[in-house]
Amino acid sequence: MTTFPLSHDGAALRIGIVQSRFNESIVSRMTDACRAELVRIGVAAADIDLATVPGALEIPLALQAMALTGRYHALVALGAVIRGETYHFEVVSNESARGVMDVSLQTGVPVANAILTTHDDAQAEARVAEKAAEAARVSVEMARLLQAVKGAT
Repeated sequence: MTTFPLSHDGAALRIGIVQSRFNESIVSRMTDACRAELVRIGVAAADIDLATVPGALEIPLALQAMALTGRYHALVALGAVIRGETYHFEVVSNESARGVMDVSLQTGVPVANAILTTHDDAQAEARVAEKAAEAARVSVEMARLLQAVKGAT
């Protein structure tokens, strides 16, 4: 049996981030936390690219465009969808999550989904730093896992 090693070593990895500008006061802090964690675990700052899009529904298309370039070992989706008074929250939450997953499965490039979906601003604020840092670690871990799996064949 082959057991693939767990690795959060970001050295020599190229990571792309797609950030929604909607709820920018929250999401810009997520981007800062994600970048800081990527650098902390070894990704060179010069190897982190950032694309911004208007909202969460636009994130999957930008991720797909980045994935199809073949330049990235992994991608990170950052956004914040906060419940309002209409059904639109469910549509945006569900469709953005589905789109992010589709990009990963269709391109083979791992995407860490850190699009927050919360009931209110307070819940989003409580999750900003940890969710973004977690997404950074997930992106590197999945990039390393895929390298190990491909190297085992």
